[in-house]
Amino acid sequence: MASDINLNRLAVFVTLIRAGSFTAAAEQLGTTKAMVSQHLARLEEELGMTLVLRSTRKMSLTDAGERFYEDCARVVADAEAAITRLGECRDTPMGSLRIAAAGDHGPLIVAPALAEYVRRYPQVRPELVASDTLVDVIAERFDVAIRIGWLRDSSLRSTRLADMRECLVATPAYIAEYGAPVIPEDLAAHRWVALTVLPSPTRWTFTDAAGAKTAVQVNPAASANSALATHAMVMAGMGISVLPDYMAHDDIATGKLVRLLPGYELPLGGVYAVYAGQPTVKVRSFIDLLKERMGTP
Repeated sequence: MASDINLNRLAVFVTLIRAGSFTAAAEQLGTTKAMVSQHLARLEEELGMTLVLRSTRKMSLTDAGERFYEDCARVVADAEAAITRLGECRDTPMGSLRIAAAGDHGPLIVAPALAEYVRRYPQVRPELVASDTLVDVIAERFDVAIRIGWLRDSSLRSTRLADMRECLVATPAYIAEYGAPVIPEDLAAHRWVALTVLPSPTRWTFTDAAGAKTAVQVNPAASANSALATHAMVMAGMGISVLPDYMAHDDIATGKLVRLLPGYELPLGGVYAVYAGQPTVKVRSFIDLLKERMGTP
């Protein structure tokens, strides 16, 4: 029988009893007195018993109606509480926030941002998964993935957080021993540390100030499957490589690394937040924080 009951009528019934009259209930529900009466009659018909005794002057609950009202009032209260909680979830960041990020960008950039995010929104429990493997945002149930470089065609939505420049670098010790390249073609004769997770780790295209492009093929003396490991190899003097600016910036500033071929540029990449569907308030607020920290206008 429960499957035959129109649950909307329960809310009408509770409102009627709380209001004390059909007229007052109709005003609260934004409907007519006749419609309230019709809902009650249909509910009693569906239940197969009388809930309310009414006359021209007053109404009163039957014994069954009193018991049914108590139960219905709890159901309506629970539903109202559920709607309130849902509204809080919609308007206030809370709950788990599962983030995927690259093995280098995650620890260097995303993790410190998450520390600030949790201070702002203590009801959020973040989980950071740092890996150079391209995750499936939907299948692996990530709220957002932070991706570096160039996005592939996808049905996912994205927000560009910042530019990402690639830096051709080596240590002063390497340059002292092997010399510095003057033009891109010189790189073919140098020791190269390759980052194997890149689509094309040994072929690079440089653009000069006039816009002329030069593609070069390099010869790896060593390779690694993570940017952090590539950075460590370069810092140890194993060779030349390309590192993202967020990783190389401090070492270049302190002289631990030297930026090579300053008259040439590599393709400009980006830092992106990638997510499925409309972003929730917790995802939007995290994206806003990242843009704030990265200086995105």
